[in-house]
Amino acid sequence: MTRCAGTTGSWARLAAALAALSACGGDDAGAAAGGGVQAAVSYYRDVKPIFDARCAGCHSDGGVAPFSLERHETAASWAASIKRAVVERTMPPWPADNACAEYVGDRSLSEQQIQTIAAWVDGGAALGDPADEGPPIEPPASGALARVDRTLEMPVEYTPQTGPDEYRCFVIDWPEEATRYVTGFGIRPGEQRVVHHVIAFIAAPDQLAELDALDASDPGPGYPCYGGPGLKPRWLGGWVPGGGSMIFPPGAGTRIEPGSRLILQVHYNTLTAGKLPDRTAIDVTLESSVEREGTMQPWANPAWLSGDSMMIPALESDVVHRWGADPSRALADNAPIEIHWVGLHMHTLGTRARLEIERAGGGSECVLDIPRWDFHWQGNYKLAEPKVLEPGDKLSIECHWDNTPEKQPIIDGQPRVPRDVVWGEGTTDEMCLGTFYMTGR
Repeated sequence: MTRCAGTTGSWARLAAALAALSACGGDDAGAAAGGGVQAAVSYYRDVKPIFDARCAGCHSDGGVAPFSLERHETAASWAASIKRAVVERTMPPWPADNACAEYVGDRSLSEQQIQTIAAWVDGGAALGDPADEGPPIEPPASGALARVDRTLEMPVEYTPQTGPDEYRCFVIDWPEEATRYVTGFGIRPGEQRVVHHVIAFIAAPDQLAELDALDASDPGPGYPCYGGPGLKPRWLGGWVPGGGSMIFPPGAGTRIEPGSRLILQVHYNTLTAGKLPDRTAIDVTLESSVEREGTMQPWANPAWLSGDSMMIPALESDVVHRWGADPSRALADNAPIEIHWVGLHMHTLGTRARLEIERAGGGSECVLDIPRWDFHWQGNYKLAEPKVLEPGDKLSIECHWDNTPEKQPIIDGQPRVPRDVVWGEGTTDEMCLGTFYMTGR
């Protein structure tokens, strides 16, 4: 629950806001709690069960967040910031709009839980009686793998070299000697205090020469890869702290050919814990055959990927690009498909994005809507029920950007001067990319 100040940037921007909030209200909240005043709402009875179920995936000892919510003293010292974060719904991070669709593993708080936390802060962040701890709340479904057939680690340990954010790609040999299908995977960060999120890609055998050149372009382990892995591999899936594993639908799996390699794009954030060594690993569940082959499909207008078709002019505050097509024509031989997992991707100028189905018979159906885009909180969302696309339906993507001076990223300590921006993988470029895991119906 740490990015509490209502900001929409990185941990670095958050830290300054939290420090200001603490100076304004954190000490008073801690003093009230330390004074032994018993309020109607207490930490142990009312608030700790919420923190344990919704926040401890990041806010725990050794977690990626700057402080733990597992103890009263630290929670109380950040009380004012916590209240603001939950009331503004910037924490726990759940960018998806639940009015769009129902997803598995929703980490967001109910209105009642928000009111409980706010009342605890307003009442002085009281400790309460440890013997009177409230009953546990069921955490969001984590999707733990039922079976791990392979564990594959980064080739060597890596210590982040830049901060507070660094994006690094690591190449991992695929050891299977026959075609296998991944039916589930999970990420195990080697140092969870600095691993912010991970995306896994599959590089086919005919891409290895290009991949080797990228890997050799940097003398350290792996290579820098802010926008993406630098080639066009297939997506396997992604992970964020507290997000659990990715389990594909029963009978479905993603094919990996022998001689392939995996690419792990790791986002490191070193603001809180510093530059600590990491050796992240991936666990996979494998099958030799599946009933339905699934794939994680990128979705964007091909024309955007070159030239200036996705122009985002300097000084414009709401630039919009939208595109849609029928995926069944190219991806499923004009047969119905099911969408099970969805994601969206932009860079730092993004403000909101949306995926929806435009039905051939008229009308539309929302699949994923991110009304407040935050580059630092990306993930995949598992639909509670798959969305079915019939031939003739279109899957459309719409992205919005703000290219005014106030929205510019910080480069070498200074905000960038606004300039025209187009599609690209660099820090100062942009994207409008959807992803979805699809199978035949």
